[in-house]
Formats: sequence, C-alpha cells, structure tokens
Amino acid sequence: MIDKMTKDPAQRPAEKAFLQAHKRRAVTEYEKAQEAFQKNYERLRAERLAREAAKPREK
Repeated sequence: MIDKMTKDPAQRPAEKAFLQAHKRRAVTEYEKAQEAFQKNYERLRAERLAREAAKPREK
C-alpha cells in the first residue's frame, strides 16, 4: 500500500497498462492450456471408444 503512495503519479498509468496486458496474457495462456487439454481428452476418448468397439463382445 505504501508502495503505491510513493510512486510517481506519471508512472501509475504505465503500470496499470502493464498489469492489464499481463492479465490478458495470463487468460490467453489459460485458454490455450484448456484447449490443448480438451483436444487431448477428445483424442484419448476416441481411441478408447475405438478399442472398445474392436473388442469382441463377451456374453
């Protein structure tokens, strides 16, 4: 809190812009990770379903 008070007022807008850009980048990285996870999940599910379909049914 004290750190904010001692900073130059001209520096505050630059820091605010930097923090906003950093937050956007973090969200973008999260979205990329989620997309990669989803693609991998779908690929593995398709492989599992293909294995199960190829497996002879036992009764």
